[in-house]
Amino acid sequence: MGYRQHLVRSLLAIREQGGLELPDGTVLWPEPVLVGRSADKLRAIAARHGLERWTTSLDEALADPAVEVYFDAQVTSARIKALNAAIAAGKHVYTEKPLAESLAEALDVAALADRAGVKGGVVQDKIFLPGLRKLRRLIEGGALGRVLSVRGEFGYWVFEGDWQPAQRPSWNYRRADGGGIVLDMFPHWSYILEGLIAPVRSVYAHAVTHLPERWDEQGRAYTADADDAAYAVFELEGGAVAQINSSWAVRVYRDELVEFQVDGTEGSAVAGLRECRVQHRAVSPRPVWDPDVPNGESFRGQWARVPDNQEFDNGFKAQWEQFLAHVVAGTPFPHDLRSGARGVQLAELALRSAREGRRVEVPELPR
Repeated sequence: MGYRQHLVRSLLAIREQGGLELPDGTVLWPEPVLVGRSADKLRAIAARHGLERWTTSLDEALADPAVEVYFDAQVTSARIKALNAAIAAGKHVYTEKPLAESLAEALDVAALADRAGVKGGVVQDKIFLPGLRKLRRLIEGGALGRVLSVRGEFGYWVFEGDWQPAQRPSWNYRRADGGGIVLDMFPHWSYILEGLIAPVRSVYAHAVTHLPERWDEQGRAYTADADDAAYAVFELEGGAVAQINSSWAVRVYRDELVEFQVDGTEGSAVAGLRECRVQHRAVSPRPVWDPDVPNGESFRGQWARVPDNQEFDNGFKAQWEQFLAHVVAGTPFPHDLRSGARGVQLAELALRSAREGRRVEVPELPR
């Protein structure tokens, strides 16, 4: 993620387009300083992309007065320490999600940034992707009427690592390393539901570990004790209900790896990351339940494709541009550290719901 999406497809892509033009006509030119543990890997990446600056010392990078923004794409368990150090050094901070492993840590780092007078942001990329932008266009334009419900399906089969290499790093499946699908994905569901419809006001979740044994990058068996699937019901402000299944132990039978169906009084829509389809009430079919007669309808063929109507840029790059403009020009940026804290809060409460087997209210964040 740090290399492919954030460096190559975001920061370097901004440079390839000639920089980022700000509202006053100023052109912003990002100068990345690569930071990591392996000097050989950093040297190779820098040479590949014509970058001059890299270091294996975060302290060294943070001590440089020319560095204005710190971006974090580490494992979750290492994030808070680095963010705190960057804020103490007076840097603006932008970070992958989840912001922290606990709500208390997330609120602390948000408060620390406020006291230091630095700006903060959390990656919330899904809301910038074409399918969800088309879905938001439909909702905001009133095409669906009053939203009644959301059904979401996310996931794919992540190989165990014995007979085929896993597509995700092994730490994702170890609780001690900050793994688990709830902590990984529920921050996404938080900002998606809030950004499209309304904030989450309660959650009932069932989190499980379907595959308790996996094999790591060296081919060694290990105990996978973090949740690899979660099945949740969210009540949204205003009364709409969302049901979202998240699983790394499911084989895909849908058009995209994640899909959301939103049903409303005036119509329904189904959106993935790229595509979105809609069915208005005026053209809704009238199915009749009869298990004794073969189905003669093509239900998917009864939906209309929502056109692009514009060129959609990479979602990560689009948010990077918003954050950099926010830092330099003070333009609005809603995806701040408290927004990231709300995602951590939802994950934390969902795990409590799963442990206690009950519905849990989601309160407003304390100030």
